[in-house]
Amino acid sequence: MKYLTQNINILFENLNSFLIFIGLAISFSTLQDTTKTSLNFEKKIWKNPRKGKIIIITISLTTFSILAYGIFGLSIISNENLKELSFGAITLGIGLIGFLKTGVEIFDNHRKDQNTTDKNV
Repeated sequence: MKYLTQNINILFENLNSFLIFIGLAISFSTLQDTTKTSLNFEKKIWKNPRKGKIIIITISLTTFSILAYGIFGLSIISNENLKELSFGAITLGIGLIGFLKTGVEIFDNHRKDQNTTDKNV
């Protein structure tokens, strides 16, 4: 701990790397098939219009707040450690944009109140 308090930039570099790799992992997870859900818990959320909208709003707020921090940090903050962290936040935000798009598609494909065509006609 004493070493970290003396070299705080190492902590920010590792946190930045963490944010970048999490953003990349989320980006790759959005390549899934949006017509299928793998968990019953997930099905219950996406079939219910109210719960689905709450999840979409939550993902949206999280995405745009992380992107706002990243843009604010790169443009206004003068501390180099926080600028590095802002770059990681922007990468995470871009990954979350893809996640938001996937969430909207899954919600459109699975919600119960959606008008469906009768298969017997």
